[in-house]
Amino acid sequence: MSIKILSFILLFILNLSANERIISLSPSITEIVFALEKGDKLVATSSYSLYPKEAQKLPIIGGYENPHLEKILSYSPTLVVGQNFNQSTLENLQKFHIKTLQLNLKTLSNIQKSITVLADELNATTQAKQLTDNIKNAIENAPKSKTPHSVMIVYGLREDLRNATYIAGHGIFFEDIIKECGNTNAFTGTSTAQPVLSYENIIAINPDQIIILHSLATEADADVQRALDNWYSLPTNAAKNKKISIVDESYLHIPSHRVALTITRLCGEMND
Repeated sequence: MSIKILSFILLFILNLSANERIISLSPSITEIVFALEKGDKLVATSSYSLYPKEAQKLPIIGGYENPHLEKILSYSPTLVVGQNFNQSTLENLQKFHIKTLQLNLKTLSNIQKSITVLADELNATTQAKQLTDNIKNAIENAPKSKTPHSVMIVYGLREDLRNATYIAGHGIFFEDIIKECGNTNAFTGTSTAQPVLSYENIIAINPDQIIILHSLATEADADVQRALDNWYSLPTNAAKNKKISIVDESYLHIPSHRVALTITRLCGEMND
């Protein structure tokens, strides 16, 4: 093959890469794309894609569970990346001959594998190795509880506990983290990722520790002290042992490469 032909092929490949137009259907995927140093290829993303700050400048194609197909098509993407709950949207896009990629970000192992899969697609394997190594190191170095106990992780800070309370169930990265910290998930019911409990259910489960994930982005007006007082009013081991806490770091809800930070933060909370 002549040098002229090789040069033409190389130029063609470079042009393809330069013209790549990626749309992310969730904040997690947006974060990972930027971490793989491909953020300049993103042309749109979902709501609540707040990290890094550059992501906030991108157009929004809808909520991460209900993206607008017409908006996605209007940006002429060459690749649309979503999660399992985006399957219907991704299948519809395929009818328009748009390339799609579906990632599973439920567990710690899923997150690491998905980072690698996406990196392979974006030609960013070197960056991916660093991200997955960070997660592995966080797991290996996570402080283990001196006294193993049951932990309930609660989604969202609610002042009225008579309303439904969502907690971390089975088969998700929060449960993985609880186990990596040397503890057990207080929820032992049927296998579901996000059980909904009444306050009677919480009392019946009687966790030794309760960690409440407070999102400042969606719960800015919550009365933190009032909510905490209400949690302490429930007759649980967690209340008796003064083991109810609120954590509000923005990365906690996001199953991206920053789960390495979540591992360190939550294991530290369980080890206090």
